[in-house]
Amino acid sequence: MRPTKTLLSLAAAGVLALASAATAQEDKIKIGVSYPTPTHAWAAGMNWHAEQAEKRLEELYPDVDLILVNSPDSGQQANAIEDLVSAHGIDALVVLPFESDPLTDPVLNAKKSGALITVVDRGLSQPNIEDIYVAGNNPELGRVSAQYMKTRLNEGDNIVILRGIPTVIDNERFDAFMEEIEGSGINVLDHKHANWNRDDGFEVMQDFLSRFPDIDAVWAQDDDIAIGVMAALEQASRDDDGIFVVGGAGMKQIIKRISEGDELIPVDVLYPPAMIATAMDVTVNAFKSNGPVAGRYILGATLITQENAMDFYFPDSPF
Repeated sequence: MRPTKTLLSLAAAGVLALASAATAQEDKIKIGVSYPTPTHAWAAGMNWHAEQAEKRLEELYPDVDLILVNSPDSGQQANAIEDLVSAHGIDALVVLPFESDPLTDPVLNAKKSGALITVVDRGLSQPNIEDIYVAGNNPELGRVSAQYMKTRLNEGDNIVILRGIPTVIDNERFDAFMEEIEGSGINVLDHKHANWNRDDGFEVMQDFLSRFPDIDAVWAQDDDIAIGVMAALEQASRDDDGIFVVGGAGMKQIIKRISEGDELIPVDVLYPPAMIATAMDVTVNAFKSNGPVAGRYILGATLITQENAMDFYFPDSPF
C-alpha cells in the first residue's frame, strides 16, 4: 500500500503545483504592447528599444508580463489588439497606431474592457480614450533645427529643405522651422518631400544641386533623408565646400559621425525611437507607483552635438 500512497501524494503535489503556477500567471499584471512591424530604420530602432525594455522590466518586476506584438497593417493590428484583450486578458495596452482612424475603435474596445490605455506617437481620431500619451515633439524638432541654422548662417545665406511624407507630423515640423527663421534673412531656395527615405533624399538633393549652385546648408529633417543627401553631395563633390546638413531622429550612423566631429553633419535633433520604451516604463509605473502617472509626456527634441553625442549612441540598435 505504501507505493500507492506515494504515487497519490506525488499526483496531488503535481496538481497543486500546476494550480499554483496557474494562479501565479493569473496574478501577473499583463501589459500588451502593439506597434507596426518595422519597415524603416527608425521603426526598427523602436522595436529594438521595446524588446530591451521588455527584458529589463520583466526582470525588475517578476509579476509583470509584457506581451509584444507587431503588425504589418492596420487590419492586423486591430486583430492583434482584440486578441490581447480576449485571449490574454490584458490589464493595460501600450499602442503605437499604424493609422489613427482604423485603430480608434479597437483601442476604445480595449478601454471598455477595463484596460489602461497608453497611446504612443500617433494620436487616435477620438479624444480622451488614452489615459497616458507619450510622443516626440514635432514642432520643437523644427524649431531646434532652425535655431541651430541661425547660429551658423548669416543674412543672405541659402538653404534647401527636404520634407518627410505629407502628414500632420511633417507640417508641424516644417511650419515651426519656417516660423523660427522668419526675419533672419536666411533664404529658403526650395522645399520638397523626400518621404523620410534615403533614396528619395538622394534624388531630391540631386535636383537641388543641379538647380542651385549656391547652397550653404540643408535641413533634411530626418536621418534617412540625410544619408541620401550626403551621398548626393559626395557624388557631386560638393561635400567639402562648406555645406552642412541637419538631420533628425538619432540614427546611430549619424550620431557616430557627429561624435567624430564630421563637419558635413555637425548636429542632429532627437526624435527618440526609444519613446515606446518610455511608454512601457510609464505604464508599468501606473501599477507600481504610489503617485499618479496619467497624463501627456511630450519628449524633448534635444540638439545632439559632438559634446553630448555618446549619450544618445546605442551601437547594438539597428537604428
